[in-house]
Amino acid sequence: MGITETAGESSARKTRRRAPTSFESLDTDILCIIFSFLDLFDLVHCTVVCNSWYAVIKKLKLLQSSCRRMHQVGSTSLEQPREIDVEDFAMKHHKMALLRGRIEIERWEAHSHRFSQCRMKKGLLLTGVGDKVMRLWSLNSYKCMEVYSLPDAASLVDFDFDESKVVGLVGTRISIWRRNGQRSIFPSREGTIPKGLCMRYIDPEAVVGCEDGTARVFDMYSKTCSQIIRTHGGPITCLSLSDSQLFLSGSSLGRVTVSDPLLDQPVAMLKSTITAGGIQTICFNQGSNLAFSGTTAGYVSCWDLRKMRQVWENRVSPNVVYSIQQLKNDTSVMVAGGIDGVLRVVDQKSGRVLSSCIMDDKVSTVLRRQSQVVVEKRRGKRVSQDVEIDKIERKTRPQISCIAMGMKKVVTAHSGKFISVWKFNHS
Repeated sequence: MGITETAGESSARKTRRRAPTSFESLDTDILCIIFSFLDLFDLVHCTVVCNSWYAVIKKLKLLQSSCRRMHQVGSTSLEQPREIDVEDFAMKHHKMALLRGRIEIERWEAHSHRFSQCRMKKGLLLTGVGDKVMRLWSLNSYKCMEVYSLPDAASLVDFDFDESKVVGLVGTRISIWRRNGQRSIFPSREGTIPKGLCMRYIDPEAVVGCEDGTARVFDMYSKTCSQIIRTHGGPITCLSLSDSQLFLSGSSLGRVTVSDPLLDQPVAMLKSTITAGGIQTICFNQGSNLAFSGTTAGYVSCWDLRKMRQVWENRVSPNVVYSIQQLKNDTSVMVAGGIDGVLRVVDQKSGRVLSSCIMDDKVSTVLRRQSQVVVEKRRGKRVSQDVEIDKIERKTRPQISCIAMGMKKVVTAHSGKFISVWKFNHS
């Protein structure tokens, strides 16, 4: 059974680094024993850690063996070996898990006060907005790794993070926390923002959406505002940044604009074909060049950014859609959540709701010894598309204020003290 390298894998190969010294000391035999215990998805993740791991996994054909086991291909088959696109194979299993997998939910109290936002990257989860601190969690142990306190009496508006830093919009200023805890604030002259409502960050720039309809682009290293772009006639409510430096912004007036940080005017303005409320959330799929938005009226819309036109629009919820997310490079499905507390799996190509999930009301608790965190365990269950949501108990569907997406995993914040991790297991 052969294996092909996709464009995504090629990009990942370019960013692989040398393994830490402690890992380099492990010989191939030991690495092979360790890797043999991993499933396909963990192996795919390991191939992008460093060049030496990638070489071992490729040489020993561990990915092919894992694919054989999952495909249940017998060793006596007379057929020619098949080419398998590992990334495509993993995405298909991710989709099947979301649609048909058993749902297990683990919840814990992440803050002592209510919070509404979460961001997830490489097994770490950052939570905040509403409380006076941000907390960085390990999604393996649920241990709180770091706590970032806010300066003075200012409130946190929005935040993002990467491997080295946390960037936050605090009051009318941008603050940067190094992952070692040191914090710096942009100088008053350059960092003051007229009522910022949202922020997104991709190194080396942060973009802030403001109440006056402008998007302000900040350079993280010079700590200066490099561009002010008037994108809307009303408040900017949400942003999404692409790797190609274009960014999308949504407004309370129901429009989406596409902008270039180097230009002082939007590249394009995307308008809904029907009156569907203000834009509440927006995300961009780099693999398909499709943008998705959710509105205060429960609609989700899709635009093709190559043609700058709307592809579809569908009302997926009777209430506000607060958050939409898809797994990077997944062009099949995404998840949406909002005020009614139902986690919906939506087809990216048609906008059709494929599955609707809520929590079961039965709860068991367990103490995680490593992190000393008390975790609530629940089952998730799927509900029919034609069920009357208002008749479902509210405690099984706390409002979803934010979503973070992982492989066969969804993290939700609920504008309360708890964070929830939904695990979809499809054998």
